[in-house]
Amino acid sequence: MIYKTYTVVFEGVEARCIEVQCALSAGLPGFSIVGLPNKAVSEARDRVRSALASMSIALPSKRITINLSPADLPKDGSHFDLPIALALLAAIGIISQDACENAVSLGELSLDGVLVPVRGALPAAVTAAALDRVLICPTASGPEAAWVEQAQIISADGLWHIIQHFNGQKPIPVARAVDVAAPVTQGDLCDIKGQERGKRALEIAVAGRHHLFLVGTPGCGKSMLAKRSLGLLPPLTPSQALETSMIQSIFGELAKGGVSRQAPFRPLHHTTSDKAIIGGGRDAKPGEISLAHNGILFMDEFPEFSRSVLESLRQTLEDRHVLVARAKAHSSYRCQFMLIATANPCKCGYLLDPSRACARVPLCGGEYMARISGPMTDRFDLTVEMPPVAFHDLDLPIDSDTSATVAARVAAAFQIQTDRYRDHPDVQSNADLEGVQLTEVATLDSKGQAMPSRAAELFRLSARGYHRVLRVGRTIADLAGAEQVAQTHIAEALSYRWPSRPISQ
Repeated sequence: MIYKTYTVVFEGVEARCIEVQCALSAGLPGFSIVGLPNKAVSEARDRVRSALASMSIALPSKRITINLSPADLPKDGSHFDLPIALALLAAIGIISQDACENAVSLGELSLDGVLVPVRGALPAAVTAAALDRVLICPTASGPEAAWVEQAQIISADGLWHIIQHFNGQKPIPVARAVDVAAPVTQGDLCDIKGQERGKRALEIAVAGRHHLFLVGTPGCGKSMLAKRSLGLLPPLTPSQALETSMIQSIFGELAKGGVSRQAPFRPLHHTTSDKAIIGGGRDAKPGEISLAHNGILFMDEFPEFSRSVLESLRQTLEDRHVLVARAKAHSSYRCQFMLIATANPCKCGYLLDPSRACARVPLCGGEYMARISGPMTDRFDLTVEMPPVAFHDLDLPIDSDTSATVAARVAAAFQIQTDRYRDHPDVQSNADLEGVQLTEVATLDSKGQAMPSRAAELFRLSARGYHRVLRVGRTIADLAGAEQVAQTHIAEALSYRWPSRPISQ
């Protein structure tokens, strides 16, 4: 007789159901696991055998075969320990077969039978709910999985607790989701002295989810400004929080306790590889751009990233998803993020400060910025040159808005966009507007109708750049509470294009 239970295998951010079959047959005693397991899954037999021995459960003197179906799909992870143990317990009559077949389980077993938390409980709960089965997981993973309201979650400390639950001796209460407190945002916009143009650009970028490029001398506040963007973002909606948390759960980075409404902020070092950023590798996992889904990706010292990394970002910034194609897997991941990049204007960093610039000015600036291709810079909606800040300016009194004040204006503008695009699920913000939707939404008043076409000629804008100006203009109008995009809104949007000055004719 074949005894069955179920678990999952992760393909990108999705959890695919796997049937765990156990058969006892005559022959020399042995314990084998088949179905394309990797090293971690193959070692499960020793962990399961030791866990059962710690509870004084002896294995029968028969040949034990565990099959993971479908057999042609690679199996990876220590979370196969628990379903293998449950199928074996059903085969030797410790628990009932009906209860075992109605469960999807995942968890790593220690040698004494204690359940160790594993990654992926949230997407596993989504799969269990779709199959109308109970999810069994370690106690530490229970609050995370319980955020899927349609799923019934049973979380246990050890294998003996699950046995007692199935036999009706000591039922385990259903796991409950708990609220996760958002981390305290460090720093405030008013901490940055001067740089009013940079603060205004950041407010516009966050309000419309536009990509922002900050260029300035070392120490002028570029990184400080970018890091304070997290304090301006409104909380994620429940559906956005669930999407983002499923990706974080796959990586084991989900906040303790479950889903958080805090938007992700992913800072990257310039030595990060293209596979770590885009995704891929041997197991074709999502990258940093997917972990930044519905949040912010911060790339400091942007020209120092490798050319392959910068060019690989071009398509994802447009498509808002990435397709990772490997010999063993083809996976598509969501990556709807806002990119904030910073850079020095040249190698020495003082191109914009004549008193400290090197002898190769302005040649060094052109060579340094040439590391970023024209098509890549064209994908930034806003580009700001930040002037140097003198040390005596640090003693000036605070005269700018706080992060809370700016966040209130951003939230009001974003609510306008949410109401406007309620019937368009593929559009969440002005940055997502394309084609007919853009022309319908970015309607210009009578004075501003001739300005975009004239500016496109003067600035030699590409079609992509022209549309980005309209999107930014729409966001500026939303911040002002205007129904139509005015000439002043387009003029301000144009001032943030790259380059920041018109080309002489």
